Order: sequence, then C-alpha cells, then structure tokens
Amino acid sequence: MTSLNELFALDPLLNEEERDIRATAREFANRHLRPHVAEWYEAGTLPAREVAKEFGKLGMLGMHLHGYGCAGVSATAYGLVCHEIEAADAGLRSLMSVQGSLAMYAIYAYGSEDQKQQWLPDMARGEKLGCFGLTEPDFGSNPGGMRTRARRDGDDWLLNGSKMWITNGTLADVAVVWARTEDGIRGFLVPTDTRGFEAHEMKHKLSLRASVTAELSFDDVRLPHDAVLPESKGLKSPLGCLSEARFGIVFGSMGSARDCLETAIGYAKSREVFDKPLAAYQLTQAKLADGALEYGKGMLLALHLGRLKDAGQITSEQVSIGKLNNVREALEIARTCRTILGANGITLEYPVMRHASNLETVLTYEGTSEIHQLVVGQALTGENAFR
Repeated sequence: MTSLNELFALDPLLNEEERDIRATAREFANRHLRPHVAEWYEAGTLPAREVAKEFGKLGMLGMHLHGYGCAGVSATAYGLVCHEIEAADAGLRSLMSVQGSLAMYAIYAYGSEDQKQQWLPDMARGEKLGCFGLTEPDFGSNPGGMRTRARRDGDDWLLNGSKMWITNGTLADVAVVWARTEDGIRGFLVPTDTRGFEAHEMKHKLSLRASVTAELSFDDVRLPHDAVLPESKGLKSPLGCLSEARFGIVFGSMGSARDCLETAIGYAKSREVFDKPLAAYQLTQAKLADGALEYGKGMLLALHLGRLKDAGQITSEQVSIGKLNNVREALEIARTCRTILGANGITLEYPVMRHASNLETVLTYEGTSEIHQLVVGQALTGENAFR
C-alpha cells in the first residue's frame, strides 16, 4: 500500500534537516498530544502552559525567527512542524502559531531591542505566553475600522477598547494590542497584570475546543511611553503578522487533511460491508482518490510557498492563495472522510469530525475565504472590490 507522501514523492523535496525536524514534531505529537486531545476537546479546555513549555523545549516557538533564543530554522521546516501539530489538532497548532507567528513575530519585527530582550527569550522557552489583539466585536474582516484607542497622557499612554476571539487571551503574560492613535494604528505591549486590563474566556464553542479563546477589555489602561512597538506604523504592521500566521495555516490545514485521509483509509480497509472491505468499493476508492489528489496538490503548493519564503520572494497574495486553497480543500476532505466512517465518524473515537469542526473555524479566521478571494481578485485585475 502506498502512503500519501509516497504517492506524491514529497520526501525527496525536503532536505535532511527538514525531515529530521518533521520526524521530531510527529513523534512528539503522537506521544504527548494525540493520547489526550480528544479529552481536551470534549472538556473544552487545554493545559496550554504545560504544552507551551513542551513546545519550547523542542524549539518550536518562534522557530523561524533568529536570535533571542529562537531556533532560526527555515520557513519550510516551520511549516512542516505546523503540519504535524495540526495533524493532532488545529487548536494545538493555533497555540503554537499565535505565540510564534503573531505575538513573538510582532515583537521581533516591530519592537525595540529592549522589548525583544525582555520578552522573546522567555516566550521562545514557553515560560511566558503572548496573545495578539487585533479583531474587535464589530470589526473582523475590516480591522481598519477598529475602535480601540490609545492617547497620550503626559509621558504615558491610556488605552481603551476591546478585542474579541483572542487565542491564549486569559493565559497570556503579555498582549500585543493594536490601537488607533493620533499617528495612525500602532502596536502596544500590554502586560496582562496591568490595572484596567481584563480577559474573559469565551465558552460554549463548537470548534477549536482544545484552545483557549478570550475577549479582552481595556479601561484606561496606563502604559509607559516605551510600551509602543516603535517600528509599527499603520495597518500594514498587524497585516504583516497575519501573513506570517497564515503561512503556517497553509501547511497546518493539510495536516488535518492528512489525518482524516489516513483514518478513513484505515477504517475502510478494516470495515466489512456486504461481505467485503469498504475499501473495495468503487465509490469509496473514488472518494479517497479525490481526497488524496487535493492533499497532494495542497502539499506541493505549501512546499513551493515555503521555498519562496525561504528565498525572501513570497508575496502576501501568494500566502492568500495558499490559505484559500488548502483550508477549503482540507475541509472538503474532512467532510468526505466523515461519510466513509458513517456513524462512527461523528464520535471522538475517531478524529475526523473534530478536524472538520476545527477547520470550519480555520476557514474564517486570519482572513475569511471571501477576503482571500478578493485579495487574489485584486491581484489579477488591479481593482479593489473590498468596498
């Protein structure tokens, strides 16, 4: 029997270091995450601090950044780790990517040297957690409409407003908060023990349940003058962070798809229907073949984008193409694999419905599919159709 990687000859496209990093991530996910993730998902909780410290020990947090305790590996290697962690669960990949590609990257790209030294080494070890506050209750796809404001008060800043759907919000030691100022949109580092800062966990989720999501509020939060990220200027700064995180999703979503396909193949080979294996029926093989085809195409696209990013040649439009295609196809793969498992597919004994539910969120966070369609459409036509 040919594996998915063998079918598309994916391994020869990786170098030895990338294969070793992928193997380490897979072994960690299989040993430490998979045995517990169904329980975490059902309970709607996650021991995020403990998991983050384990990520930190393996150098997975901010691993594509250089210096400050970060591993400095290739973007492709980082993507492969996202792939393996999301094959366990997208909520776990969200924990890793929000820490590394949103919070840490914002400090790395836009922070002062003092800010980098203060936060990044501890965050790389998983000893400090960060969150990323951009989305607001009334402004998701249009972050430029944000109402959160920071104004000067003597030498200090006063921050007021709220943010919503914030991963790690109740656990974070520092929040990267984007706010409107008289000089435009700027980023601020807000220690979460600051007076006036509150975080409330959002309950009753039906997706990404093995992940902590919060609403943040800021009521005259007083920050020192050097809380601002000095290199953050305008909306392009938070959007640059989102592009980093979306890159990880391009690989991660295919991890969910791979786990669904491998589960469905194994189930179909062992399940007998009308005196022969379910895998022996043409309709089942057609579903698996179509899913494998989209998985292979998605992985080839992800690897191509990884090489472009490593060469410093990737564009935000190309990242949008990757997220648009791979999440959309991963969700269709998950839904189709669920049909192969029949009634068993809706239980937590198998991961397929859990992946499908998670992917419903991945489809709409960090840019909905419609937004990415418009990004690609504008690249093709030169016309802005957002308004």
